[in-house]
Amino acid sequence: MLFVSASSGYGIAWGAKESQVKKDCISLGGEEIQDVLKKLNVPDAKVISIAESPIKGVCEVAIDITGQTRIFYLDTDKKYLISGQLVEVSTMTSKTMEAIQKIQDKKRIDIAKIPLTDALVLGEKGASKKIVVFTDPDCPFCGQLHQTMKEIVAKRKNIAFYIKFLPLEFHKDAYWKAKSIVCSKSLKMLEDNFEKREIPKTECVTDEIENSMKLAKSMGIGGTPSLILPDGRLKIGALPEAELLDLIDGKK
Repeated sequence: MLFVSASSGYGIAWGAKESQVKKDCISLGGEEIQDVLKKLNVPDAKVISIAESPIKGVCEVAIDITGQTRIFYLDTDKKYLISGQLVEVSTMTSKTMEAIQKIQDKKRIDIAKIPLTDALVLGEKGASKKIVVFTDPDCPFCGQLHQTMKEIVAKRKNIAFYIKFLPLEFHKDAYWKAKSIVCSKSLKMLEDNFEKREIPKTECVTDEIENSMKLAKSMGIGGTPSLILPDGRLKIGALPEAELLDLIDGKK
């Protein structure tokens, strides 16, 4: 992965004028972008947007690959491509993730269309504010978020988290753990797992895990933890309690 600072000298090296950069970025498209997508081995990707990046002389290209947003960078002469995170050194902020989040914030997922019958519920089932969470039993950030969720529902009876599973391939035990928890319909088993206690391997006939994985993919969710807020926005990661509450309450 290549990390590039917004304050690096690349913009000076290319030396493009700001007005020309904007014009050249806007004019990118058609066969030029298709050629790039073919070389990236994603010829069927859809272009979401093309804009100026924080680096002068470089354009930010956002694409959709089977529902997931990806970003790469291309210089205005279309000679060089940067793949990976663009990081601002002064703040160590990922400008790539900021751009992806802005795109995701414009999307809305209809939470009413998500099947929740087999989801584990943390909080009161009659709570007016529902949040759907995709988790992985072997994801450490999922464990952090789960603890934050427990603290929230202890204080707020109008909030409930509906937990679905998205076991990631590189967590070799995640699938059987997720299936065992679903088969047992046990929130305690999930919490025991997050607390590093051994959980029993339980078998049953269920397609809940496969359906959850397919559902996540259809919504462009490929990582955990992922949250779908009451207003349909998608957020990824273990958010602090105050920030998560502001998002749930529509203050952010």
